[in-house]
Amino acid sequence: MVDHRSVDVGGIRLAYEVSGPPEAPPLVLLHALGEDAADWDVVAPVLARSWRVYALDLRGHGRSDWPGDYSLQLMRDDVLGFLDALALDRVDLMGHSMGGIVAYLFAAEHPRRVDRLVLEDVPVPRPREQSTPIRPDGKLTFDWEMVLAVRRQIDTPAPEWLENLGKITAETLAVAGGPGSHVPQEGIAELARRVPRGRVVTIPAGHLIHNTQPTVFVEVVMRFLQPHGPTARDRRD
Repeated sequence: MVDHRSVDVGGIRLAYEVSGPPEAPPLVLLHALGEDAADWDVVAPVLARSWRVYALDLRGHGRSDWPGDYSLQLMRDDVLGFLDALALDRVDLMGHSMGGIVAYLFAAEHPRRVDRLVLEDVPVPRPREQSTPIRPDGKLTFDWEMVLAVRRQIDTPAPEWLENLGKITAETLAVAGGPGSHVPQEGIAELARRVPRGRVVTIPAGHLIHNTQPTVFVEVVMRFLQPHGPTARDRRD
C-alpha cells in the first residue's frame, strides 16, 4: 500500500510516496528531470518488501511546490530537509539521471547520511554541448522554468562537482544503460572510478533502465543493497 504525503521543508511543500514496513531500513528514490515519484511505481512495490521506500517529488515537479527558484543545489538541500523532517538519520539513496546528480551532490556534501548509493544512468559532471530544450505542448506536470535552470547546470556543471565525487564515502553502484542510452557510457565509468567505493554495472536497456528492464534492474539493485553488497556475478562492466 502506498501513502501519498507531503512535508514542509524550509517553506517548500515536498510531496512524496511512502510504502513498505515502517520498521524496515529507509530507501529514498529521486526521479529524473520532468518526472515525479510515480515514475518509480514499476519497481517500488518490489523494493518495498524489504525497505521503507520514500519516493520524492523534487521541487518544481509533480505535487511538490513550484517556487520559481531552482538549482540542483537547492534540490540537494531539499533532500537534507526532507530527511531531517522525517527523522531519517541514515538512508540508502537512489537517483535516476537528474535525480542521480542530486543524489551524488547530497552524498558528497553529507556523507554521514548515506549508507549505500545507487546512480542509474547518471552523467559524470563534465561540460557538454549545450542545446536549447523545446517546451512540450499542453499542460505540464513540472515547471518549465525549472527545466531551463537545471539543464544549464547539467550542460555546464560547477567544476568542484567532479572533484567532490571523491568525498563520497557510501558504497556506490553506478548502473549504466549501455549503448542505447544517450548518456556517454565512458562518463558513467569515470564517475564510478572517482567515487572511492564505486563500481559500475551495465544493463543494456537504454536510459530508462528501471522502466525498460524492471526485473533485471531490481535484481541488481537488491543484491547491492543487501547487507553484504553485490556479488561477483554483478560485475558486468
